[in-house]
Amino acid sequence: MLRTLNVSSRRLLAALLTATGLAVMTMAPAYAQPETTPPAAEAPATEAPAAPAEAPAEAAPAPATADAAAAPAAAEAKPEAPALPPHAVALALNTGDTAWMLTSTALVLMMTIPGLALFYGGMVRKKNILATAAQSFAITALVTVLWSVIGYSLAFTNGGDSNDYIGGFSRVMLGGMGMDVAHGLAASIPESVFMTFQMTFAIITPALITGAFADRMKFSAMLLFMTFWLLLVYAPIAHWVWAGGFLGQLGVLDFAGGTVVHLNAGIAGLVCAIILGKRVGYGTENMSPHNLLYALIGASMLWVGWFGFNAGSAVAANALAGIALANTQIASAAAALSWMAAEWLFQKKPSVLGLLSGAVAGLVAITPAAGFVDPSGALYIGLIAGVVCFAGAVWLKKALGYDDSLDAFGVHGIGGATGAILTGVFALSSINSLGKGAIDGKPEQIWIQIQGLAIAGIYCAVVTAVILLVLHYTIGLRVTKDEEVEGLDLTQHGERIH
Repeated sequence: MLRTLNVSSRRLLAALLTATGLAVMTMAPAYAQPETTPPAAEAPATEAPAAPAEAPAEAAPAPATADAAAAPAAAEAKPEAPALPPHAVALALNTGDTAWMLTSTALVLMMTIPGLALFYGGMVRKKNILATAAQSFAITALVTVLWSVIGYSLAFTNGGDSNDYIGGFSRVMLGGMGMDVAHGLAASIPESVFMTFQMTFAIITPALITGAFADRMKFSAMLLFMTFWLLLVYAPIAHWVWAGGFLGQLGVLDFAGGTVVHLNAGIAGLVCAIILGKRVGYGTENMSPHNLLYALIGASMLWVGWFGFNAGSAVAANALAGIALANTQIASAAAALSWMAAEWLFQKKPSVLGLLSGAVAGLVAITPAAGFVDPSGALYIGLIAGVVCFAGAVWLKKALGYDDSLDAFGVHGIGGATGAILTGVFALSSINSLGKGAIDGKPEQIWIQIQGLAIAGIYCAVVTAVILLVLHYTIGLRVTKDEEVEGLDLTQHGERIH
């Protein structure tokens, strides 16, 4: 290449190479590691007198030695890590904890799709089964995107001066969620795993609401409603209870979502049922479930998935996860039996739907208590919840005259409230040092739990009503009477199941 250059060009290139070499030799000592090579200024003092200025060639070895030592040091140097936001900590990875949380995340997602989709889909009439299942599937996709863009940041980061009420924006678009970062609530698992686990909770909560307005809400209105509800109701209340907000500071105990998930879904469902009104033919037509086998399969998936929901909320593979898992199984079984017994006593026959509803009621009620009570407490909670939720789903609905299609309020609202209050009764510090209930010498915990329920419930009801009314007066909430009679499968989706 040099042959193709003219003389002046070659001289210029040689000058540049010489200047570059001198610059490297001059800068090299700055990158040398002090513990292996002394600075260039000190090396001559210990080895030989300084060379005269007229003999630069003899001074070359010292910088050359420093340059050789500096090379690996420069290669090993890493840029300083950016400062972590207040909610985050350096990851102290535990592979066992991480494996359990990956499993729990999959279990909780299975609760919505296909669990809830089948459970709700089996309980509606044949003409609405696809529309009902599609709501759960669409909500899964919608909430995944919303949670990734802004929902997680609002719920689980530090909001600075507003942190008592809402999170901040440090994780908008999940920015800054590196491979070596954890959330302060779960330091032994990557923050990405914690975020996705909490995403599955954010998915199932609005999906539960759909049971209250089954058969009559427009699909487009449902999507818009769920978008606003997630950001304006779920994210703030999750922050209040779990991420340093004022309800957590008050001392409200909610291990896995009795208030955050089930009370909120139930209250929102009740408001939806009231504002949308009753289904066409309610009370005069047969509205029996289309396929109870689908409902049974869905309820079974909910039961199994709930182990990830409750035991996973320990965010570690430890003894607390173990007791939460045992309590979940015991409470669900007890509630299934007590609901069945109440139904047998008052309605003369135990129904399959009642057995399924009782099991779900027990799962709901143990959710806030799973990591705070012992197995005997779980047994009592399950037995009580089965009877109370039976009364709510059968008698209260009839007495108040609202049409909660699939008993979202009767099971989740009443079950969540029952479990939250009973957590204040049965919580034991020997199980979890963060929780102490009435039987452990802290009767005021019951009042704290009631305050939490009241604040979250009132806020949820008001904001839910505002969202619904805005949509009602803009795009409309409900399908037409003719569309409802024909069925949402055809009128909303243009399909039939068979």
